[in-house]
Amino acid sequence: MAQDQPTTRDTPNPRGRTITTILVILIAVMIVRDIFVRRWGPATPPASDVTQRSR
Repeated sequence: MAQDQPTTRDTPNPRGRTITTILVILIAVMIVRDIFVRRWGPATPPASDVTQRSR
């Protein structure tokens, strides 16, 4: 008398969860780095890529 129970996955895919976790951590690090660079970076604004028309 074998019991027929449907197979369900109680836990998500561990590899997918690991990749998702790494991506979230990388995004958080990039955001924090951007905040630090903007706050304590050089006071001069970056050079513009747009050329000015001569008058």
